[in-house]
Amino acid sequence: MKLTSRKSITAATAVAVLGGLSIAAAPTQAAGPVHSGATVHAGAAADGGLTARDLARLPLTDRHLTAHEKANLAVVLRAYHAAEGKSLDVDTFVGSFAEDGVFNDMVAGKAYRGSTLGDVLPYMANLFPDVHRDLKRITVHGDVISIELSIQGTFEGPLESPAGTVKPTGAKVDVPTADFWYLHDGKVEKFNCYPGYSTMYAQMGVDFDWASAVDHH
Repeated sequence: MKLTSRKSITAATAVAVLGGLSIAAAPTQAAGPVHSGATVHAGAAADGGLTARDLARLPLTDRHLTAHEKANLAVVLRAYHAAEGKSLDVDTFVGSFAEDGVFNDMVAGKAYRGSTLGDVLPYMANLFPDVHRDLKRITVHGDVISIELSIQGTFEGPLESPAGTVKPTGAKVDVPTADFWYLHDGKVEKFNCYPGYSTMYAQMGVDFDWASAVDHH
């Protein structure tokens, strides 16, 4: 894959607000194990870019990033921060996307664009008011950023289902997820999210009725 020119975007074009965003500790080598638990606080440089300290504490698979890649990473980290329960900011999240940008929930088979781009954030925050993304491994390659993470939170809001409303139980969820961000000119053109819904529902106490499905067929 050809890398986009590092002159296209400077780090000053993006704002990375990392306050309270928990990430995995930085791996010692690209293919080495990653241990979660480190926390990056508001450490953005005055010009809005990522500082060397910020980068050192991120779980990057390759630390040799161009200025263009650092700027792209800052955009994505800002979007994650805006999606946190403690710092929910729908406008900032939507503003990270290009005018024709799309957010694809690849598991549910739903696409959000335009005025619907911010719909997922309030929905998740209603289910899990303390929703949080634990970033475990980040790979930056030009305009593409791939992230292994966990979506964490406490089931404190009602879940509407085809069978009725599932009442909150206070259960903790830790959902394995893979995110793929595609950017152009400092904006997200496409965000493909692969959340582990089967794990999430099981942790929430929702068991799918396989027996009725077998009987139906």
